[in-house]
Amino acid sequence: MSTTPTTPTTRRSGFVLLLALGAFALGLDAYVMAGLLPRVATDLHVSEASAGQMVTVFTLCYALGAPVFATVMAGRPAKVVLGCALLVFSAGNVLTALAPSLPVLLVARALAGVGAGLYSPMAAATAAGLAGEEKRGRSLAVVMGGMSIGTVVGVPLGVLLAEHVGWRGTLWLITALGLVAVVGITRLPSIPASPPPPLRQRVRILADGRVAGIAVVSLLGGTASLGLYTYLAPFLAGAAGSQQVVGAMWAWGAGGVLGALLIGRIVDRTRRPFAIVAWILALLIVAHLALPFTAHLTWALFLPLVVWGAAGWALQVPQQHQLIAAQPGQAPVAVALNSSAVYLGSAIGSALGGTVLATGLNPATLPYCTAVLAAVALLLHGTAVRHFTRRTTLPVPAGAQEKSQRATTAAE
Repeated sequence: MSTTPTTPTTRRSGFVLLLALGAFALGLDAYVMAGLLPRVATDLHVSEASAGQMVTVFTLCYALGAPVFATVMAGRPAKVVLGCALLVFSAGNVLTALAPSLPVLLVARALAGVGAGLYSPMAAATAAGLAGEEKRGRSLAVVMGGMSIGTVVGVPLGVLLAEHVGWRGTLWLITALGLVAVVGITRLPSIPASPPPPLRQRVRILADGRVAGIAVVSLLGGTASLGLYTYLAPFLAGAAGSQQVVGAMWAWGAGGVLGALLIGRIVDRTRRPFAIVAWILALLIVAHLALPFTAHLTWALFLPLVVWGAAGWALQVPQQHQLIAAQPGQAPVAVALNSSAVYLGSAIGSALGGTVLATGLNPATLPYCTAVLAAVALLLHGTAVRHFTRRTTLPVPAGAQEKSQRATTAAE
């Protein structure tokens, strides 16, 4: 039985903010390691290609491990699932901060990835249960906004902090944030919240050719965009001899916020998600191809970084619309599949980037490789996906807009 009607509004708002604090720690942890990559590699006496695999295992466990553990935890109270998720996440970060070697670091990142992947969708579902119908969207925005702020604002600050206290100090900060959220979550009321769709349901829906095509495009988009982000620091060092990663992260993050804020209105106004995806992929290709040519000029580099961030963050909204149009009766499962595809793509991108660097290739050439991947995604989108998609405008079925908003936050 929901306690929403009997829980004071101020207390409910406070709980939502605690959920957002946990999401902030997740967003910071998921992306800050890219900025810390050179320091981690130096400290552990390994190559940057090898150290980059810590992002691979984190995102791989987020994409694949979390749905498995979500199924195991199904039926348990939301605050138990949230508390366990944050404890696993925090334990992973403690182990990361103490890691004496690369193998220990990889195990630690896998543990943190499982905790993060389990926490994020359950936090969104719990926030929706706390708010009630009239303020559900606002509460979801607060929680997911916590993750966005952690990525856009927290990551550069985390890198700056590492310059003074070392990369391990940044991990201790993330651990502290997670533990503070755990303490607050123990006071949550009993809220009915559905677990995220299990991996079995996400895979079964791939029998629909249109859904499979869209998911592969999302996977390739995540491979290109997030894979390159993992090696942003080595790219800047190789292309321009620059160690100023923080400014580049600010630009990428600013573009991400811009893309995330504008894309919803663009999709709603045009009602042409298929065409929008094509334009976004084209912009991503152009931005990546421009990076090596602009790396020596700070003011010129700013533009492709912003476009890259905007395109990478905006891509999934029209993708989700297409998935809901393809499977309107299974919106949460379809969008959860898209989320898994994106994070799996990030894991593949990190692994491939590390492999490329291990061959001795100059990191300055990485954007050319990711541009090719984005071009393959665009080709697939224009052929296979088009084959399963109506050539006319794709209106989202009645009620699907609300389903999209709920399903998206439940799948991130």
